[in-house]
Amino acid sequence: MTDQEATFQSMELSPAILRALQTMGFEEPSPIQKRTIPLILEGRDLIGQAQTGTGKTAAFGVPIVEKLDHRSKRVQALVLTPTRELAIQVSEEITKIGKFAGVKVVPIYGGQSYDRQLRALEHGAQVVIGTPGRVMDHIRRETLKLDHVRMMVLDEADEMLDMGFIEDVEFILKNVPEDRQTMLFSATVPDPIAKLARRYLNDPVHISISPERLTVPSIDQVFYEVREYEKLDGLTRILDMEGAERTIIFCRTKKRVDELTEGLQARGYTAEAIHGDLNQVQRNRVMKRFKDGGSEILVATDVAARGLDIENVSHVINYDLPQDTESYVHRIGRTGRAGRTGTAISLIHPKEFRQLRQMERVLRVRLQRRPLPTVADVAEKQREALKQRLAEEIEHGVLPTYQDLVMQLAEQFDSVDIAAAAIRLMVEKGRDSAEDTTEFGETGAEPGMVRLFLNVGRMDRVSPSDIVRGLAEGAGIQGSVIGLIDIYDRFTFVEMPKDAVKKVLQNVGSITIRGKSVNLEPARPR
Repeated sequence: MTDQEATFQSMELSPAILRALQTMGFEEPSPIQKRTIPLILEGRDLIGQAQTGTGKTAAFGVPIVEKLDHRSKRVQALVLTPTRELAIQVSEEITKIGKFAGVKVVPIYGGQSYDRQLRALEHGAQVVIGTPGRVMDHIRRETLKLDHVRMMVLDEADEMLDMGFIEDVEFILKNVPEDRQTMLFSATVPDPIAKLARRYLNDPVHISISPERLTVPSIDQVFYEVREYEKLDGLTRILDMEGAERTIIFCRTKKRVDELTEGLQARGYTAEAIHGDLNQVQRNRVMKRFKDGGSEILVATDVAARGLDIENVSHVINYDLPQDTESYVHRIGRTGRAGRTGTAISLIHPKEFRQLRQMERVLRVRLQRRPLPTVADVAEKQREALKQRLAEEIEHGVLPTYQDLVMQLAEQFDSVDIAAAAIRLMVEKGRDSAEDTTEFGETGAEPGMVRLFLNVGRMDRVSPSDIVRGLAEGAGIQGSVIGLIDIYDRFTFVEMPKDAVKKVLQNVGSITIRGKSVNLEPARPR
């Protein structure tokens, strides 16, 4: 099997790890993970030369969790990192990987009280992540027992060299059993690191991963700092401020894609979801609507978006940061094509700033930070857009009929008041039409819903799930918005919100139920 064909499933990982990786949003292994995980599982010592931000934590974290003796509570794996921030990050990542396997991970670093670390170690730790100085202190105090360590990782070894930790690292290596498996990860391999590897690694395999490319110069890359609870509202304000014409939004998991798509649709955006649970027919329908302008936003996972050939994408938004820098480059490359400019926006939680800075170092670019737009900012933007539309209308020439009407009103009222009243009427008419729920007439549905008549029923052997599936797939709506379904012998009544009804009626030609085309129309009241 080639590296390109490798998947987490093909690596024969345990169900607990596969489940954890799926929960974390890892749909497929990154290049460093494809090449290193099988070798580490085989027991080989390894030098992994890769930039930070390539997914290397999971590259050693997955095989560590896989190879642990879960019955033993002794320390079996030790990971050394140059900084406390990286120790915490690696600890969190391996904890997530081992979530369903019951793995106990303990980080130890300077700046945290010894008492807390001692209590954690006494309760049992299978994996210890630590900075060299603090690990060395625990070894000398005999509070960290390493005689059962079978796997040792030196993470960001070149940075440990730059910080003067190599002697500390050698002290620790001498206190770990010689029959261990050792992995060294480093962006560069200067002579002192190569010398260390020759001395302490046993016939290591050297894996080198270089970034596929740096970045796309025609893309403006910006980020907004957002907390999780304000992400969706913040995103909608960004969309309104940007005036995005065709946008792809990336999430890390299929569940996240569905939740975000429903949230955007509920707020009036024409958004479509695309991920691995869609079959080819559904996928083609979603893509056709997006390309034809039937939807303005495509919400996708990384794997589902692979190979998409879409022109004129104005914006790419990272609702969730990807697991590695290469995925980021692939994502933002969806915009700014064929010499056009594009905008790549990332929503960053404060906990993700370290990952962001690592990504910037690899790409040698600095993302522009922007303040999250406020409601007032959006209102001002809308006023400016209205002013522009009015200016364009004036430049095109105003019809004499309207000029005569204004002249008549000007005999009684101030011209500024007339213009302001006209704008208010226009804006309120637009708002009323957007909020109107009676344009379908009285259909006998629950308040806020519209009742549709379908010319299929029990004699066509349809079930409620057939109805939901057919309408959702054919019209691109979420099945969860469909309300009461009454199936009779030759026809069916279905209730759903007005916005969903509009999409259903617009796409009636694409709707089939149990392979049969259907006729739909607003029902008459019962």
